[in-house]
Amino acid sequence: MGTVVDAPKAAYATADAVGRLKEKGVKVVFVLGGPGSGKGTQCANIVRVFGFTHLSAGDLLRAEIKSGSENGTMIQNMIKEGKIVPSEVTIKLLEKAMLENGNDKFLIDGFPRNEENRAAFEEVTKIEPEFVLFFDCPQEEMEKRLLGRNQGRDDDNIETIRKRFKVFLESSLPVVEYYNLKGKVRKVDAAKPIDDVFESVKVIFSNFSKKVM
Repeated sequence: MGTVVDAPKAAYATADAVGRLKEKGVKVVFVLGGPGSGKGTQCANIVRVFGFTHLSAGDLLRAEIKSGSENGTMIQNMIKEGKIVPSEVTIKLLEKAMLENGNDKFLIDGFPRNEENRAAFEEVTKIEPEFVLFFDCPQEEMEKRLLGRNQGRDDDNIETIRKRFKVFLESSLPVVEYYNLKGKVRKVDAAKPIDDVFESVKVIFSNFSKKVM
């Protein structure tokens, strides 16, 4: 009986969030790139120069777990059991963060991780990204960066890094390809030094800001 009563409430809550996001005129840019491609550093630069708010799907999930909420406990249990957190759970956290923030321009980092994430995000939020910022970096360069940055960390040995890169290629690249066909991918050569990469990023965001204005 409980589920029958709760389902319309959940549907209403989602519809209400979609209406408020639309009213707010939210603009989203997806930020994708393999582990060690420099997404975090460049997102911080974009926030500083172009006034976006940076939302990391992973950070939102970790914060929810830390909050000790019922939702957080469910997420923690799923991760412990090696299960993938359902797209809807992450999307609801992203929706909530976008609605609670005073800004209307968001960088969503590390999401969508796969085609199912992508389709669910568009279906649930009714938002299509303005574009996808894709940090293209060769595997050898990413390995070098991660091994140099995380010396002594067990979870960043060469084997783990290669597994993460393989997952990125198999799961996230199809998302990049999907948006590329729609003319929405802005590819950046992320193998260059940080300042050079940001010069390329600045051109992309300056053009976007002009278009929006």
